[in-house]
Amino acid sequence: MTFEFIELECCGPVGWFRFNRTPVNAVHWPMLDELEPAFATLHDDPDVRVIVIASALERYFSSGADISTFKGVTAKRMADWVTTSHRLAQAMRGSEKPVLAAINGIAVGGGLEMTLHADLRFAASDARLGQPEINIGFIPPVAGTQGLVRLLGRSQAFRMLYGGELINAATACDIGLVDFVTAPDSLAGDVQAYGEMLAAKPANALTAIRRCLIDGGTRDFDAGLEIERAQAIALAGHENFAEGIAAFLEKRKPVWK
Repeated sequence: MTFEFIELECCGPVGWFRFNRTPVNAVHWPMLDELEPAFATLHDDPDVRVIVIASALERYFSSGADISTFKGVTAKRMADWVTTSHRLAQAMRGSEKPVLAAINGIAVGGGLEMTLHADLRFAASDARLGQPEINIGFIPPVAGTQGLVRLLGRSQAFRMLYGGELINAATACDIGLVDFVTAPDSLAGDVQAYGEMLAAKPANALTAIRRCLIDGGTRDFDAGLEIERAQAIALAGHENFAEGIAAFLEKRKPVWK
């Protein structure tokens, strides 16, 4: 399946989802409508083990929403925008496959918000990131408020959303907005290598970890324990667990299903 504003590429077991709307990857209605089905295309591909959110443009990850799209927008039409955005965030957080982000250049608004729902974020050292929606009297609607507070905690989320300034990659790493900072020329290669490392792990165990951390991490401790219990029991009944134990005892490399 092909899309006009999203470029999909499979590099071995790693599926790359790249924003591709020149000149700055500003999201308008047609691009917004492509985001969830493009993500689903990679998610449903049995050959894809890891998904990476990235950009096809050199200087921009995403400039966020195309502001001209919102000129004269009604509350009802904005409800459609937010509902579509929330479905995308839920699809990313509910993914059975690991989701990574490779952030280059300018990354603000809705594009950056999508990365909040990834498991780990890699940023080029010259990237600049921010949530400037306050400056147009708005909030981050791609589940951005909820993603930020869960990722950074209340204080840092308030600072980002109240201030609306852009920060550099080093600062973003210091506050936990990104997890790795790499040289711009190494970004794609580093993320590909990490994705291949994940792809070599048992897929069902990776899914279980996502459910424990993403679902369990948003609930109280006892509810989180129930999710962990259910996942552990399910893993114990899977042939991968028996294979992992046998491979360990036989001092050989496991062969995962």
